[in-house]
Amino acid sequence: MFASMSTKTQPSETPEATEGTTHFGFKTVREDEKVELVRGVFDSVASKYDLMNDMMSLGIHRAWKNRLMSRLRPHAGQKLLDVGGGTGDIAFKYLEHGGDDVTVFDINAEMLAVGRDRAIDKGVLNGIHWMQGNAEELPFADATFDAYTIAFCIRNVTHIDRALKEARRVLKPGGHFLCLEFSKVVQPGLSQIYDTYSFSILPKLGELIANDRPSYQYLAESIRRFPNQETFKAMIEDAGLDQVNYENLTGGVACIHSAWRT
Repeated sequence: MFASMSTKTQPSETPEATEGTTHFGFKTVREDEKVELVRGVFDSVASKYDLMNDMMSLGIHRAWKNRLMSRLRPHAGQKLLDVGGGTGDIAFKYLEHGGDDVTVFDINAEMLAVGRDRAIDKGVLNGIHWMQGNAEELPFADATFDAYTIAFCIRNVTHIDRALKEARRVLKPGGHFLCLEFSKVVQPGLSQIYDTYSFSILPKLGELIANDRPSYQYLAESIRRFPNQETFKAMIEDAGLDQVNYENLTGGVACIHSAWRT
């Protein structure tokens, strides 16, 4: 979702998570609560998710995803796992760019249902598989996939470190990890505009279009809580992935982190 940092709430004003707790936006909740809370958010917005992405980003998210594809370089015989890709955006682009085997894995049944319906509407019946589950506990054998993508999802995971270790585990040696996620704005002058948009306009759009202001408020807050580029780079390295680098998009509004399993 197209959202970002608050000009009203600074990190120091947000309680730090203690043992057994985590963040749900700016709230502190029990770790065992977060999965259901996140599922509730995306179940609520699933039917309007793609429409809202287009309206909120003025279509820019499509350019970001195209850039992800150029980094991935899809080709026949490549097995891709797309985590958190329920509505199929990344999977469809992958197939359009030359890939022929993608598994869409998402914790939200409603998002997957939207993705399956879109696939039928597009006549995409082969080369795409749909599975429900948790990014922290992937039901795949070690070294199964040639590539792993996760777009605008990992900030919603309860234990990001576990998800990253699982990503490494299911990648084959030489496998490519790519994460497209909102990040810290680095372009001077853009941050304040973006903050104002995120917390003043975005929730109103969510209310008007999706009839769901709280979910879009959470999505904005979740980006504010997500680690910056360098911190997330270090987390990927800690998970055992190598050759980690990142590319800022639109002044750091979004960022692609790339790594390899060696």
